[in-house]
Amino acid sequence: MIREALEIARSIRMRDPARPTVAESILCYAGLHAVLWHRLAHRLWQSGFRGPARCVSHFARFLTGVEIHPGARIGRRLFIDHGMGVVIGETAEIGDDVLIYHGVTLGGLTTKPGKRHPTLADGAIIGAGAQVLGPILIGRNARVGANAVCVDPVPDGVTVVGIPARPPGRAPEQQTTGYGIAPGAPDPVAEQIAALRAEIAALRQHISLRA
Repeated sequence: MIREALEIARSIRMRDPARPTVAESILCYAGLHAVLWHRLAHRLWQSGFRGPARCVSHFARFLTGVEIHPGARIGRRLFIDHGMGVVIGETAEIGDDVLIYHGVTLGGLTTKPGKRHPTLADGAIIGAGAQVLGPILIGRNARVGANAVCVDPVPDGVTVVGIPARPPGRAPEQQTTGYGIAPGAPDPVAEQIAALRAEIAALRQHISLRA
């Protein structure tokens, strides 16, 4: 546990622009605490002690604001930045060196048993407020932009934004890290609102001509 805490802390120091010390990362980063509590809950879950596992998970949520189901599988060096409001479902699988911002949900779309939650491959980045839903694969080094709703698989190295999430039309090397938003990229939501406004204006003009 101590070795893992140091490994995550060093990873945080490398990836967080605030450049916290290792001690700060261990003492002050709720995302690190949430991962360590999850390790305990997951071990209990795998050993068949599901009630105690849920209790540990619930206590960890109270302390950190991060809710991770004890059945979820998490790789090494997961960095949950800020942490508050993150929800990770039972059958979610997270690879190594993944970055998740606050307000993210790795959720399901069905109440049927089986694989219901996303799989995040190594190096994936999920932006603040993003909703990644269903048993889909987010590829290696792929990025889901802030507040996106992603219900389709994302290939390796691709960034998706908007509702529903889709690529913004820029090459991966032109995309920012962090929240997975490309500078100057079109906003799919704004495009839809603009189309609705144009349609409303056309309808008003048609009504005024008939009046």
